[in-house]
Amino acid sequence: MSIAVVDGHSTGRALVAALRSMGASCLHVASTPDMSTYFTRGFRADDYDALLPGEGDPAALAAELTRRGVRRVVAGTESGVLLADTLTHLMGLPGNRFATIAARRDKVAMGRTAAGAGVAVPLAAAFTDPDEGADWCARTGLTEAVVKPPSSAGTDNVRFCRTPQEVRAACATVLTTPNLYGSPNTVALVQERLRGVEFYANTVSYDGVHRLAELWRYTKRDGDRPVYDYEEPVPVGSEEGAALRAFVFSVLDALGVATGAAHTEVMATARGPVLIESGARLGGGTTPAVVEKYSGVSQTGLLAASLLDPAAVAAFDDTAVTWTGALRNTALINSVPGRVRSTRWETRITDLPTVVSLTHGVREGQYLGATTDLIDSPGHVYLAAEDRADIQRDHRVLRALESEGLYTA
Repeated sequence: MSIAVVDGHSTGRALVAALRSMGASCLHVASTPDMSTYFTRGFRADDYDALLPGEGDPAALAAELTRRGVRRVVAGTESGVLLADTLTHLMGLPGNRFATIAARRDKVAMGRTAAGAGVAVPLAAAFTDPDEGADWCARTGLTEAVVKPPSSAGTDNVRFCRTPQEVRAACATVLTTPNLYGSPNTVALVQERLRGVEFYANTVSYDGVHRLAELWRYTKRDGDRPVYDYEEPVPVGSEEGAALRAFVFSVLDALGVATGAAHTEVMATARGPVLIESGARLGGGTTPAVVEKYSGVSQTGLLAASLLDPAAVAAFDDTAVTWTGALRNTALINSVPGRVRSTRWETRITDLPTVVSLTHGVREGQYLGATTDLIDSPGHVYLAAEDRADIQRDHRVLRALESEGLYTA
């Protein structure tokens, strides 16, 4: 079976590896020839039978993919969502609802579409003038706001603000800076800052049937930027998981996610679950092989299986998944800016008793700034143990090492 992957970066690389191991052939479609090296590092052209440009006429590309016998089209990362859904629609393949395609990429349209379907969303508005954004916050009485680009990824120029003046400055930054994919931001999105416990749900769907492959609870550091600390899995069959599962499925229905992967972020607040945002693609910052080792399944593995056999989605009982021991996916945080003299620090991390996997993009000789958000985090590490206290111990050791300049000293 031949599958086209649009922008096979980030977790898309693991998806292609899984598909190839199952006997599928893969073609790569690049949505743009100017993709940032932040995404393309680690890309392996040899993983694909063909490399095709995607910036031309979608109809012509759809015809070429059909001629090549492509049976499914999937986004490898956020930048591929619109083109993958467009090609799927033009080729008449299983995919998402085309009428709501904009709501799966643009966060302004996403909020409006979700709210129109009865999904709880933050109070929000979009502005082309920083002064108007600041005035709106003052009029609505928001004491905390989030400012972000409407169509980027990760934590690109996401700012937490406490005053109208901070909102004005954050809006100005968004409006004068291209997003992570090099496109100009035509508006700045200003939202109510939600308070509560944050989760993300990694789902796989087929023909409107949804399954929650992974549910994780975030822990982040408080500040004006979202610095990720760690995340831990939540059993979908638990009472907590059941409520989030139902809410996430309502989000997918509202946004028209019918077939494929989605990564949905939710805040459990005093008024109930509230949508932060959702992407119609695989979740990033994960190592599927580790997740599978400790739970038996990963979103990447389930998506790969469903691309080859759609019945895999309906057959998967997400509420029955259990986790072996305790697991924590910890973001690396650089505390001391400077030049990376060597990567000998790797062994100081992997020698910690609970460390089972380390992933990073740090190169000897590069300048490594202080970590201020997810994008400039050096990488991530999984800690696993029977006793969560052992993980907490090694987590503290890691943070102590980082505070001394682990990566740059």
